[in-house]
Amino acid sequence: MLRRSSGSGIISSIAQSLRRAPKGSMSDLSDLPKDPFLVTLGERLKMLRARRGLTRKALARTADVSERHVANVESGVGNASIQFLRQLSMVLNCSLAEMIGDETASSPEWLMIREILRGRSEAELAMARTALGDVFEKPTSEAARRQRIALIGLRGAGKSSLGHALADHYKVPFVELNRQIEATAGCSVAEIHALYGQNAYRRYEYRALEDSIRLFPNAVIATPGGIVSEPATFNLLLSHCYTVWLKASPEEHMGRVIAQGDKRPMAGNREAMDDLKHILESRAEYYSKADAIFDTSGMAEHDALTGLMKQLRGAALV
Repeated sequence: MLRRSSGSGIISSIAQSLRRAPKGSMSDLSDLPKDPFLVTLGERLKMLRARRGLTRKALARTADVSERHVANVESGVGNASIQFLRQLSMVLNCSLAEMIGDETASSPEWLMIREILRGRSEAELAMARTALGDVFEKPTSEAARRQRIALIGLRGAGKSSLGHALADHYKVPFVELNRQIEATAGCSVAEIHALYGQNAYRRYEYRALEDSIRLFPNAVIATPGGIVSEPATFNLLLSHCYTVWLKASPEEHMGRVIAQGDKRPMAGNREAMDDLKHILESRAEYYSKADAIFDTSGMAEHDALTGLMKQLRGAALV
């Protein structure tokens, strides 16, 4: 719940600043006093937006809200209404509780589970996640899991090209998950987003991954860059595939995508490189959950393939 005194103080400051500004102009909101809660809310909104791979303009347009208001909230000076946050949370596919940082306070059981996990290391949390998966999901043997290699990472890291080559080398099917998503939905990825929205795309993504795991006991799978954004889908991937994060520098990600003739991800965005770096930074912690990490920066395709196969030797598809 927003504190009335802090919110009222910021609103008063904004009003006074606007009254002092020349007619037809807006004062610099960055000079206004900032409430710590609103600053934290802004940082969390930026993180959720970046994790979904959305620009500020795209988020505002999809949520049907003012881009300027989104910018103010992210800067810690916008006192957002519940309805405004609700519209954003629907696009970001998260709860209001998650947006304000209280997603584990919904029940006594959540609170007790949270206390058990509080302060645990990443390794201990990974063990807990695996144990819970064994309790509530159909377990997959480690040997079976290692018969599927899943490549994760941002576009331009080499998932498709290296994935094709790996599949040829191991003589197993190559699965481009985006193509499976289109087959499941009966239309292109672009049409899914345009007609049904990102949440529908994530549902098709989960179903396509489920189908791929069921149909291909041995395979190399190239995944969309944002697959880590959906916990259920990413957990399914980790549980059933030997995952490899293909890394590259932001500059190489950008250069390779442009070299392929596709400028859509950054079209009309003056701060394209900053957005790309922020997306990579916000997803890095999730990508690092992979079984292996391979950096393709500065490598020709042949050298990258040789290095990747050397790293995988004895680990997967054996």
